[in-house]
Amino acid sequence: MGLLILALILIAFGVMLLSKGIRIIQQAEVMVIERLGKYHATLTSGINFIVPFFDNPRRIDWKRSAEIGGRQVSYTEMLERIDMRETVYDFPRQSVITRDNVSIEINALIYFQVTDPLRVVYEITSLPVAIEKLTQTTLRNVIGELDLDQTLTSRETINSKLRHILDDASNKWGVKVNRVELQDIIPPREIKEAMEKQMRAERDKRAAILEAEGLKQAQILKAEGFKEAEIKRAEGSRQALILEADGQAQAKIRVAEAEATAVKTISDTVAQYSNPANYLISLKYIEALTTMTEGKDNKLVYMPFEATGVLGAVGAVRDLISGNGKK
Repeated sequence: MGLLILALILIAFGVMLLSKGIRIIQQAEVMVIERLGKYHATLTSGINFIVPFFDNPRRIDWKRSAEIGGRQVSYTEMLERIDMRETVYDFPRQSVITRDNVSIEINALIYFQVTDPLRVVYEITSLPVAIEKLTQTTLRNVIGELDLDQTLTSRETINSKLRHILDDASNKWGVKVNRVELQDIIPPREIKEAMEKQMRAERDKRAAILEAEGLKQAQILKAEGFKEAEIKRAEGSRQALILEADGQAQAKIRVAEAEATAVKTISDTVAQYSNPANYLISLKYIEALTTMTEGKDNKLVYMPFEATGVLGAVGAVRDLISGNGKK
């Protein structure tokens, strides 16, 4: 019976030793092993064997976050395994002062990755605290070199400066800072109110300028349209006058040509029967008599001295019409 109990005790002790001597490391994790207080080995992913009671993992501080009561709460715990993946730390909001003495509140995110587990363990006592304090002091220094307006409009510049400074400082700790992001930049309430008033004034100014530009363009277009209309109207009047003048000139030319043709025809005809000069003189006398008798009910009120000549001319016309003239 005693041997059985001893055997069970030995088996239990062996199982305990075996459990303590086997370490299964997950992917992207490592474990630093110390033997009798001195660095011995770094265990990588997979199954690893250590000597119980002589080999022990070195614990490090690591920052965790959890949601408690609807709020995201960060806390620090001691871990045996070192996570080699990229990690993000969300630091609480802190107050910083700009170069123009404006107090603003800023919170930042830092993305970093462990590159050398030995340095993380042996070069710094608490990595989360060191990174947080370094980020806070660096942020104060960077913001202190900028005015409020520059701080609000230069996030990329601030992020780049922070990343460069933090990466240089944390390199000796075996950490690579990949990115730094500013989440919120909150100025004081009175500054926010002043900025809102300034923004409203700027919007009103731009609206007034745009309205004035619109009115100006409308007036310009209206004037140009009136000018074009006047030019077109003047062009139309000029063309109408030119066409009218051309029509009158053509009419006069046609009348003159018709009169010339008539005179030539009459002259040729009269030349066959009598003296053309007498014929033309007779026509002029008849026209003159017609003018003299206008408005007199076709009654002759004045007989010139050369009435016999006129009557002779009329007779000559009568002979011409009747065809009794001599060739």
